[in-house]
Amino acid sequence: MNSLASASQPALLATCLFILLSSFRAQAQPVTEGDAGLPTTQAAAEPTSQPADSQEPSGYRASRAISTGRSPEPVSYARPLSDWGEPAPKWLLMGIEQRTRYEYFDDNYQADLERDQPFLLRSRAYLGVQDILDPLRLGVEFQDSREFNNEMPGTTSNVDENDFLQAFAELYFADALGPREPLSFQVGRIAVDYVDRRLKSRNGFRNTTNAFDGFRLRAGDRDSKWELEAFAAQPVAIRQLQPDRANEEQWFYGIVGAWRGWAPLALFEPYYFILDQDNKGWDAADTELHTFGLHAYGDIGRSGFDYDLDAAFQCGKTDGLTHRAFATHAEVGYTFEHAWKPRVATWLNYAEGDHNPNDSVNETFNRLFGSSNRMYGILDYFIWSNMIQPSIGISAHPTPKTHLNAIYRAVWLASENDSWSRADRVDPTGQSGDFVGQEIDLFVEQRITDHCVFEIGYGHFMPGNFVRNTGDSPDSDRFYVQTTISF
Repeated sequence: MNSLASASQPALLATCLFILLSSFRAQAQPVTEGDAGLPTTQAAAEPTSQPADSQEPSGYRASRAISTGRSPEPVSYARPLSDWGEPAPKWLLMGIEQRTRYEYFDDNYQADLERDQPFLLRSRAYLGVQDILDPLRLGVEFQDSREFNNEMPGTTSNVDENDFLQAFAELYFADALGPREPLSFQVGRIAVDYVDRRLKSRNGFRNTTNAFDGFRLRAGDRDSKWELEAFAAQPVAIRQLQPDRANEEQWFYGIVGAWRGWAPLALFEPYYFILDQDNKGWDAADTELHTFGLHAYGDIGRSGFDYDLDAAFQCGKTDGLTHRAFATHAEVGYTFEHAWKPRVATWLNYAEGDHNPNDSVNETFNRLFGSSNRMYGILDYFIWSNMIQPSIGISAHPTPKTHLNAIYRAVWLASENDSWSRADRVDPTGQSGDFVGQEIDLFVEQRITDHCVFEIGYGHFMPGNFVRNTGDSPDSDRFYVQTTISF
């Protein structure tokens, strides 16, 4: 893509935003505290249906699908300094969060290790200014991610020492579009979730976190019946021991919307993302990837059933090849009328793979900057790409502070000619089969106090014929114990 076209992308997205905004504005009504159309949110202590640091605002109702709850803004662990007592100011937000996790990993297919027992530490601190300088607001978030006792050198998934996760300025107009219908403009380094976190996430379980340098223009928020946003940003490249910096060869653009006026029966989140990568070198092939789709979820009347559906399409160019691909998540769940709130759900994750590695068309779905661990398995062996993954899970809350979850997954390659990318295994002839294996995941989370959460997780992977036909094929286990302290 030439420089003129690249420069026009933000302007195009902003124009589309205001065209759509006019349409939404004509229909939208302000949300009031007694609005029955916006149900109460899920308990904040649900690790498999929320990110680890997620506590939803009052007007936001997350899907019950696994790991789809968006992180709040500002971050959940930050609160007004006045909460500690007067005369501390209310306009100053502060918070510190420290997470420690011990893992026991047996026969790790990703790292090709027989055994690994790392300690992962992630420390965050947030400082923000709101209200007193309105419309100007400021936010800074520091993050330090480290790994100890590991068998191999640290990776960018685990190590990012002493860096800024966020550093932004914001113009915030609380009632610009009507009562409780804000308009905001943010610029700087930003780390947030979009839609259901499958294509753009602020990583919750991973030890490091995706961040972007750029801007976002946002109409409405998660307390509104509608929300619309346009953004343009460069992904931040993690450099483990040096300050992170934006990837100058990549731009990531998007328009994201939400309509909650028919909640709890139906909530809609349309989205359109553009990944533009201009590779260096006179003969380097560029990438211009367009991803558009719709996420819809809600309750099926008062039957106790709920649903979640995300359908995404991709087209454009990937490294000079024509790109077209499709992916979807489809889920149905049922919550029993019981004090423990048990929920049984079954779902299918599907993402297309490349059917012919020798032609000029790339059909492998690109999951962009999406989450993986909780959505597709605790061992982190699978991403939303070249997969067919039917699953069934059950969750319960024996107490308001306790969450239990058990999940069974089976996994096939969508194309037997394409790779199992996380283990770097492929048979381009397609003669090794397509059944990758089965996984069982178990989670227990206990909120000890308002400031301390304890969590245990275990995952067991049983290989299928594709794994056995392409190399070593032992069973694999991952166990972890994790504490998160915030104040």
